Amino acid sequence: MAEQKINNLSRVIEVKDLYKSFNENHVLRGVELELSKGENLVVLGRSGTGKSVLIKILSGLLKQDRGTAIVLGQEVSQLNELSLRALRQKIGFSFQNSALYDSMTVKQNLEFPLIRNVRHLSRKEINSRIEGVLDAVGLLQSLNQLPAELSGGQRKRIGIARTLILQPEIMLYDEPTAGLDPITSIEINNLINEVRARFHTSSIIITHDLTCAKTTGDRIAMLLDGQFVKTGTFDEVFATKDPRIQSFYDYNFIN
Repeated sequence: MAEQKINNLSRVIEVKDLYKSFNENHVLRGVELELSKGENLVVLGRSGTGKSVLIKILSGLLKQDRGTAIVLGQEVSQLNELSLRALRQKIGFSFQNSALYDSMTVKQNLEFPLIRNVRHLSRKEINSRIEGVLDAVGLLQSLNQLPAELSGGQRKRIGIARTLILQPEIMLYDEPTAGLDPITSIEINNLINEVRARFHTSSIIITHDLTCAKTTGDRIAMLLDGQFVKTGTFDEVFATKDPRIQSFYDYNFIN
């Protein structure tokens, strides 16, 4: 369990009565969720249950059919393009596939969002930010490497560094340990906690990996059949006789 105490309980995300369907596929059915400042919240659920759809709505990549998604005091679906772009600079989206440009070195991958979004920075300031985030993820030595020269875990770390370069207030992690071996997964879990401590972020971590959930989550929200059926600490969520939640636990820790 992440050890950092949450001192400021002001809400940075509020989701109310959120619905999203794709034709006859009703993915989110009245979702309610809150994220407090400085909190790591894990959203658990099987593949295809709407976890990734939720964070795409929070970042403005998708629009809900009904309900509200308020991020840093702004209703995301009501923002114009300029305001949405400004909000996205405060949200770090760590994609499952790391979203690195294969033809760019690590340095160039990290420079790209700065040059595109923060144009007043000097070369010295850009280099300082790059070194800072690479130091945070433990990969200063990889500055001039291409993504193809990195391991899966290293690419994941660089993807997180690329997200941190804009100094976001909120981090959204989409399946951060997917496809990684157990040792590398532990390293990524620890890194998520280190990012929160070092950069004072608030985070939503989308996963179906219970080890990731237990290691990183202050609070767990279990998403089943388009709704959050239970929210609390890891132990609170799994202290249940609900067979759907029990089977999820058994699949992770027994099978």
